[in-house]
Amino acid sequence: MLNRVIHFIDSFSDWCGRIVSVLILGILGVLLYEIVARYLFNAPTLWAHETSGFIFGFYFLLGAAYCLRTKGHVSVDILYDRLSTRAQAILDVVTFFLFLATCITLIWYGGSAAANSWRLNEHTNSVWGPPLYPLRTIVPIGALLLLIQGAGKFARDLTIAVTGKRQNARG
Repeated sequence: MLNRVIHFIDSFSDWCGRIVSVLILGILGVLLYEIVARYLFNAPTLWAHETSGFIFGFYFLLGAAYCLRTKGHVSVDILYDRLSTRAQAILDVVTFFLFLATCITLIWYGGSAAANSWRLNEHTNSVWGPPLYPLRTIVPIGALLLLIQGAGKFARDLTIAVTGKRQNARG
């Protein structure tokens, strides 16, 4: 049963990661449009830089769970790689609680900031002035997705710490 839950979480993160990866094409499209408008037609936009930043924010925040799933986050492996599989899992179980506190903080304060942003109809201070609340809303959503993937990783690591054996070939 636990393996099925872990597999579901991993599959969900994989699915989200594939969906979110398409946002890179949006950033490329916006920046390409800006380059053509600015340098070929001498007509720079007011919105391209900010839009590409917003899209990257969505990409970064929503892609964090997939990045954790594929072990893409930066880590200091100098000592970690020298540990046995079981010792690595024990270290990951212990450090999970710091991860948990970080995710809960992002969900709690990010959710509060998002709710406040929606209530105030918050916009950026730029000339274009797009709404800021969609990006603020993605912070707690991304943190929740990251927490779900982290819970799956925690369950996998706890199993390895107890048994000393990997249960999932992809994990």
